[in-house]
Amino acid sequence: MNRGVPKGVGVALITPFHNDGSIDFNGLERLLEHCINGGVDYFVVNGTTAENPTLSKEERYTVLDFVLEKNANRLPVVFGIGGNNTMAVAQEMSAFNVDGVSALLSASPYYNKPTQEGIYQHYKALSEASSLPIILYNVPGRTSSNISAETTLRLAADFENIVAIKEASGNLDQITELVLGRPEGFKIISGDDNLTFAMLGIGCDGVISVSGQGVPEVFCKVYDEAVQGNWSASKEAHLSLFNLTNLLFAEGNPAGIKAVLEIREICGDHVRLPLVPATSRLKASIKAELDRLDF
Repeated sequence: MNRGVPKGVGVALITPFHNDGSIDFNGLERLLEHCINGGVDYFVVNGTTAENPTLSKEERYTVLDFVLEKNANRLPVVFGIGGNNTMAVAQEMSAFNVDGVSALLSASPYYNKPTQEGIYQHYKALSEASSLPIILYNVPGRTSSNISAETTLRLAADFENIVAIKEASGNLDQITELVLGRPEGFKIISGDDNLTFAMLGIGCDGVISVSGQGVPEVFCKVYDEAVQGNWSASKEAHLSLFNLTNLLFAEGNPAGIKAVLEIREICGDHVRLPLVPATSRLKASIKAELDRLDF
């Protein structure tokens, strides 16, 4: 098993549920096969899209074990471990069984709104606790604080096992600062589906996608064509998905992507409270976009 940041298109897997709220493992298996057949390059388990705040620790690790078993080493797997209690996150990373996992993805602490020094010290503690490579995750829309380019570059320079950042700030100036200042080998991964084409254009390295698991047959072309220098074909794929991607987030994530997967008969659209499924109006709009794309 190769450790480090996998190349290409990763997908932040949803957690399929039955109507009673229990985990739908048959649906999860169908989703894995759907993604592999669609050209996805790696899986991200237990990210925000997985509704991880509503999963128990036992459920999170049961899902990971299931994915590792059914994936059977076909694609690399990244696992999400994060939170706003640094000591607890470090302890979980220290105890984590690394077998089968390439890297850990850890979102910046939410709600506490730490300073840049607090963010640095948080990730310093995680770096010292983990034997696996760590991918930082900057998503200010959820955490209410931004990891500045200066802090990211400081972490990248100071800790060998901090090897990448998933950037979902939406700030192309900040992302360009990272591209220009990063140390050799440090990866910058898009965390915004509709900015992936632009981020690849300025030198970023891949994407961890939500929409990619819904329509991998098209989404993977954005990356695959770009790395081959076929920018026109990459742009065409990107533009074809623009409206669908916006619809996926219109009522919050993962309600939209679960609606896609229900329409494509992969799994149901059930979510756990406090989230609710997409409205019938949004589902109709999503179906119209899928019809336009011939799905």
